[in-house]
Amino acid sequence: MISSIQHRFALSHKGAKDFLRGTAFSTLLNIALMLPAIFLFIFLSDYLQGVFSKQLNGINRMYLYLLLGLIFMLVTWVITRLQYRSTFTSIYNESANRRVSLAEKLRQLPLAFFGEHNLSDLTSTIMSDSTELEHTFSHAVPQLFASVISITLMATGLFFYNWQLAMALFWVVPLAGFIIFMSKRSQLRKNKTIYDKKRDVSEVIQEGLDTIQEIKAYNNEARYVDQLDGRLDEYEKKLTRIELITGAMVHSAQGILKLGLASVIIIGAQLLASSSIELFTYLIFLVIGTHTYEPVNEVFNNLAALFYLDVRIQRMKEMEAMPTQKGSTDFYTNHYDITFDQVNFSYESDKPVLQNVSFTAKQGEITALVGPSGGGKSTTAKLAARFWDVDSGKITLGGKDISTINPESLLQNYSVVFQDVVLFNASVKDNIRIGKRNATDEEIIRVAKLAQCHDFIEKMPDTYDTIIGENGQTLSGGERQRISIARALLKNAPIVLLDEATASLDAENETKIQAGISELIRNKTVLIIAHRMRTVANADKVVVLKDGQVHECGNPTELKNQGRLFAKMVKRQMLTE
Repeated sequence: MISSIQHRFALSHKGAKDFLRGTAFSTLLNIALMLPAIFLFIFLSDYLQGVFSKQLNGINRMYLYLLLGLIFMLVTWVITRLQYRSTFTSIYNESANRRVSLAEKLRQLPLAFFGEHNLSDLTSTIMSDSTELEHTFSHAVPQLFASVISITLMATGLFFYNWQLAMALFWVVPLAGFIIFMSKRSQLRKNKTIYDKKRDVSEVIQEGLDTIQEIKAYNNEARYVDQLDGRLDEYEKKLTRIELITGAMVHSAQGILKLGLASVIIIGAQLLASSSIELFTYLIFLVIGTHTYEPVNEVFNNLAALFYLDVRIQRMKEMEAMPTQKGSTDFYTNHYDITFDQVNFSYESDKPVLQNVSFTAKQGEITALVGPSGGGKSTTAKLAARFWDVDSGKITLGGKDISTINPESLLQNYSVVFQDVVLFNASVKDNIRIGKRNATDEEIIRVAKLAQCHDFIEKMPDTYDTIIGENGQTLSGGERQRISIARALLKNAPIVLLDEATASLDAENETKIQAGISELIRNKTVLIIAHRMRTVANADKVVVLKDGQVHECGNPTELKNQGRLFAKMVKRQMLTE
């Protein structure tokens, strides 16, 4: 049963056990809420039998009623506390664990995954979906099962007591349930549409935040607002329609439930008139009838969330089912040569990006990847760090297939400086320290000087403790680039990947920073993606990629003399400079 609940509701093993416990205590709470009716039953029984004013074993019955009332209150209070802990508290813990589990899952996914998926979608799954599941499971799901169980138990007991009045009281329950069941399929289909429309709205908002500079620069504010308004209007229309349908179904079902008490009044009066039942029995069913449907009404009020549940659970299952990159965490090697052996790769099955790529980037050498845009240079560099896994062929590091190495263990050997720098909303010091968590302030200052950061950092309000804003928004492109180089210098890994690391720098600062880069790449395996031919002038090997294939491979002098693609690229750039 535990495993079935885990699978059905995307819960952990502990979460499934807590769910069963919450259902059990919710059932007990529903029954405990009938204790006032039981108290009234005892009181009326004594009153009608004329023993209300008599003493029992010398004790005034009023004191007994007070004691019994206090016992019932205490029992209800204890069960309520246990029910709260087993539903709300346990579900909140499960929700926290779910978020951690999703974050852990994302950590194990290929880094390329995040370039292929919208961040607003991932954020929505971790935050919004988890919140909705938390609310539904704490307020509705255990209560739904508890309501079914408690009503079944109450109905069984009342049928044995008087089947005619029990039938009058409970005939409405299956009918109301049937109305809800008949609308479920339609609402599930519409809920999927609502979910997709909501994600569309989130994506437009995220896109606007990411591209606000471009939107303003090209006077596209009105166009963006119109697009957002259109998505919001579409989402609102769909949401209003399904809310109307859900509301109509819920209120119809609740209206039918009210007929149950009316049936008890009418049939009970007839039975009482024919002396088939006693007045006491009639009164008891009237009192019970006012409380019987409360658990069902509570579930009906959360019906929209219940029907929305499957859409969100399916999304959670999709996230959990995503394939992760795994491998050995123990990686040791005597050298750091990177070898591509007949590598083929594609982002989409029918669109190859790399075809039969083979070359070796040796330790102690600079290997430059050059070629026309779209040739596969960035893809090749990222495959070398296992951002993706190849379709066929093999990439080895120190003779070991990198697909057998855990990505986190593998990336400990890489310093990466890409053209698109990512910085955090933290201090300059903390952004550089990402390269080495236990680095001292002296080490940070040393690499900052090598990367030509020290001078502009010293001019900041709090120097190295200055907060630089989200993604370093208070810095220029060149300053951000230099901090990323300082970070790579601090890591001091045996393999260096550089994607046009000096592209954001002017000629003067580029010349200065070459000293830092020279320090970074000394005696290491270096893979450089270059668009400026002067960047590869000192390379030991040049790999020319075009249309995903290796067209040429050799040192710069050899390739110039061959007069092929590389020579033409050098000549063309010399003419434009």
